[in-house]
Amino acid sequence: MSDRTTGSPRGPRESMIIIGGGLGGLSTGCYARMNGYRTHILEMHELPGGCCTAWDRGGFTLDACVSWLLGSGPGNEMHQIWLELGALQGKEIRHFDVFNIVRGQDGRAVHFYSDPDRLEAHLIGISPADARTVRKFCNQLRSFRKALAVYPFLKPVGLMGRLERWRMLASFVPYFNAVRTTITVLMTEYSAKFQDPLLREAFNFILYEKHPNFPVLPFHFQLASHANLSAGVPEGGSLGLARSIEARYRRLGGEISYNTKVETVIVEDDRAVGVRLSDGSELRADIVVSACDGYTTTMKFLKGAYLGEEYRKLYTETIHEPGMVFPGYFTLFLGLSRPFPEGDPCTTYLLDEATAAKLTGIRHASINVQFRSRHYPELSPDGTTVVYATYFSDIAPWRALDEGPEQVTRTRGGQELHTLPVRHGRGYYAAKRRARETLVEFLEQRFPGIRDAIVVRDVSSPLTQVRYTGNYDGTVLGWQPFVESGEKLEELIKKYGPGLPGLADFYQSGVWATTGGLIRAAAAGRHVMQFICRDDGKPFTASLDRTAPPPTHRVIPVPTGRGTAAATTTGKST
Repeated sequence: MSDRTTGSPRGPRESMIIIGGGLGGLSTGCYARMNGYRTHILEMHELPGGCCTAWDRGGFTLDACVSWLLGSGPGNEMHQIWLELGALQGKEIRHFDVFNIVRGQDGRAVHFYSDPDRLEAHLIGISPADARTVRKFCNQLRSFRKALAVYPFLKPVGLMGRLERWRMLASFVPYFNAVRTTITVLMTEYSAKFQDPLLREAFNFILYEKHPNFPVLPFHFQLASHANLSAGVPEGGSLGLARSIEARYRRLGGEISYNTKVETVIVEDDRAVGVRLSDGSELRADIVVSACDGYTTTMKFLKGAYLGEEYRKLYTETIHEPGMVFPGYFTLFLGLSRPFPEGDPCTTYLLDEATAAKLTGIRHASINVQFRSRHYPELSPDGTTVVYATYFSDIAPWRALDEGPEQVTRTRGGQELHTLPVRHGRGYYAAKRRARETLVEFLEQRFPGIRDAIVVRDVSSPLTQVRYTGNYDGTVLGWQPFVESGEKLEELIKKYGPGLPGLADFYQSGVWATTGGLIRAAAAGRHVMQFICRDDGKPFTASLDRTAPPPTHRVIPVPTGRGTAAATTTGKST
């Protein structure tokens, strides 16, 4: 697309600028090209993927995102989207038979098998007194495994006709009770029914961290997807996933520019006509799609205009209330010089309050520890190990330790760079060191020898996330589902589509135009293009990427006791 493409309000719309090269922007670009639009993605970082990323340190690739990928296996509409985007073709998808292990302070552990039969036997073995509650939970999980086949992802509800909606609702009739009873009860309430104190606490951490506003339904959705071999991890990791979609976008003829930061969406006569960049230059197109941070889009790019009363309240009041946006993470990576076969792929440890108090910004007294080289052995040298330790973290305590800028733009070699490190106050660095040492000491007590094996350390806070992505308060997922903000957003999308009231030729995509993780971001690109095609009076089309063979799948057992987990190949491919 030309740097000065200009669309006419009376002529057909042909060109498109997409702000943001995360999965939402890449997906939007792919589907736009499939439907004949000229596209130009603008990304302020030097890499694609946004939050779906990794970086290199001392010979190790530190993967910072995908611990499970919904839709990585067949039998659901999510999988079709990934295949249309070329995300999984030619890759091995790895599945552990345990979704997560939760370990209490006393050392007891709950292995959350996603297979309902194994989970039921394991949980009843821990607490026979809770057999009735366990059987009910596992029966619901069995229902959800079947329900995933009819769960809609390909088309937004706002574009479904009356007959399509009736058919969708009818397909859920066999699973009505399971859905109804799990979407109306919070997991915090459900877990309180268990008599065993470890089960009572552990159920809240199935999804690694505690989500106090989540009903039971998303826990079943994730476990059911995992049990169906549709929530594994893709060979090549998070950045590999983003690179694959970027390659699909380029093969389709799309253009992408890195180190390119948008400052303003240009509006003329109540229609978006282009963008102004940080260097003062302007790019114009018939359509502008923002697939980046929603707060930045509405309050900075558009200066708070075109929100209407409902969006205005969402972005000026609701967003600032506690629990309305997903928190950010504190992350510690350790590159270790030798194997640690006793380390499990994924464990959530419940902490004592004294340990938690040393971890700045921590929301719940727990950490998630992954021996990440079990997920992605190709991303670290042979005979080494990568440990990935995280906790949900509020950004406010980190900001209180530093008053400097959170993002800066510098020019090197005549090119603007926007994600370079910034200087912070001493208190900030001291808090990072304290958290790092606390986590290393915790791991050393459980895995003797880790401290001496460390050859690479890498630490990030929610402020790091702001620097790389500009995301509001360092969030990685945007709006929180199942609370006022997420529910209001879904209502507004149904009412206005993925745009803003009164502003023509402008759309939003990515996680800020939906609620959820990577598959939601990818689906948002498909959905926004269906709205655009509708607005342009043309049929929407999509096709599978057939430039590489379908993915294969491998199931990796996780022993109940510590030890080396042997891998077995299922022989199944999709």
